[in-house]
Amino acid sequence: MLKDISSLIAELAVSIPDRPAVIDGEKTINFRDLEADIALLAAGLARAGIKPGLRVALLVPPSIEFVALTFALFRAGAVLVLIDPGIGAANMRSCLDEAAPEAFAGIPKAHAARLLLGWARKSVRINITVGKRWFWGGYTLEDLRKKGTGYFISPDNIIPEAASAPENKVACPHYSAVLFTSGSTGAPKGAVYTQEMFAAQARMLKEYFRIEPGYCSVPTFPSFALFDVALGLTIVVPKMDFTRPAAADPAMLSGLMNKHKAVQLFGSPALLDTLSRYGERTGTQMPSLTRVISCGAPVSAAVIARMKKMLPAETQIFTPYGATEALPVACISSGELAGLKPGQPGTCVGRTWEGMETFIIRITDAPIAEWSDELLAGNGEIGEITVKGPVVSPEYFSRADGTALAKIRGPGGVIYHRMGDAGWKDADGRLWFCGRKSHRVTTPEGTLFTIPCEAVFNAHPDVRRTALVGTGPAGGQTPALFVELEKGVARRAALTGELLALGAAHDSTRNIKTILYHPGFPVDIRHNAKISREKLAALAAQRQIAGESQLT
Repeated sequence: MLKDISSLIAELAVSIPDRPAVIDGEKTINFRDLEADIALLAAGLARAGIKPGLRVALLVPPSIEFVALTFALFRAGAVLVLIDPGIGAANMRSCLDEAAPEAFAGIPKAHAARLLLGWARKSVRINITVGKRWFWGGYTLEDLRKKGTGYFISPDNIIPEAASAPENKVACPHYSAVLFTSGSTGAPKGAVYTQEMFAAQARMLKEYFRIEPGYCSVPTFPSFALFDVALGLTIVVPKMDFTRPAAADPAMLSGLMNKHKAVQLFGSPALLDTLSRYGERTGTQMPSLTRVISCGAPVSAAVIARMKKMLPAETQIFTPYGATEALPVACISSGELAGLKPGQPGTCVGRTWEGMETFIIRITDAPIAEWSDELLAGNGEIGEITVKGPVVSPEYFSRADGTALAKIRGPGGVIYHRMGDAGWKDADGRLWFCGRKSHRVTTPEGTLFTIPCEAVFNAHPDVRRTALVGTGPAGGQTPALFVELEKGVARRAALTGELLALGAAHDSTRNIKTILYHPGFPVDIRHNAKISREKLAALAAQRQIAGESQLT
């Protein structure tokens, strides 16, 4: 029988039973007690009607209860439906209607929102409340524990046995989760996950980062919190709004890390920006950290430089590259970044992760049914990043059109995933990210890619970040650059001229003639870092950007 990822907790309950698994404020649970609670909850879930293959929407913030219930649902054979609550009420309803979960597990606030806004009204028949249950009925965690008393579910997963393979196949015999994307470049889509994918992710993270049990981690993203626990780290849950990482209190975060001597921090680029600015302002140090991990969007050189000042000299900042549909794909450390030759187009995201394969194919917006080496771009040419390997999601749930656009069928049914990112490979095999394929600006003079172009203007000391957009029809677009200034920097009359002069000095940016200023870019909810260029492009079109150089 195929083991699910909760079996890792059962093993840790034997090897390090008294080691804290989760520290959540004043509450702590060790691995022995966590495993006992998982087993009890899994039995209770099964007796409450959570059968193998039943879809369960889970809306519970990181906490002891979140960790125990998630692993219990996996052990009971449920299919978890995970959606970032920050995507907004309309997107939440759309995702839940699409996933059609038969059970809904959430805190009271989530249940109230579900009923008030009509989320999954037609499909949900079992309610599970983490906290106080109100009029919606169903089960609390204590109810499930009582129902599970005297029963036992083995860590061996009870879902039907399926052939394990090193790479995902089209005909996936089972799935264990539907993880919705953030929707930062379109409607959120549910990536299908299998237990093989989760197991491969855990193994790859453990080996690459040399994670050993017995240390503390401060994760600020729910899924990484689960992996940390499964790999034997004690997670310290920060008191923050996990849908707004950029707004996290840096004094609280650094205080937690120093108090518990944490060796690992996972944070979005926006969170590291906030934390590093606090460190620069206060001189705060975090001497116990041995690694910092950040993904979700490129991390600027300025953020890395500020973070390095807070860390021991030997501590590396790692920036893995991937997506909900395929993670991890590649990774690079701050040390390797520092040694790169300047002036290369894009952001280097490192070498392909062991066990994965990456390819650059010629850019097209059309579906590609079958893999062929004829799809490959030339050496050093910017194309679309495409990957295959054991962590590639085989399909989108109930999205045949999205699956057709993102997946390519290879020999033997192997799935290649089109990342939707533009990029290239250098002579040493490192992968370079040049922006989202959908964000490229196609002008009569040629194609402009966001990351290489924006880097030219980001070099200005008054600029915090920029965003390239295009208006007009494909092939005849007019490029425009939105500018967000550093905090406290006032716009000067001469600034636009200085930026235009920067652009004129480079072949790739000499045709960018329109500069627009914005007080604060719209960003994705999940990481608070991916710029919503679609919204900026629409704004530029509305303002009829020709001749304008100001936005209030």
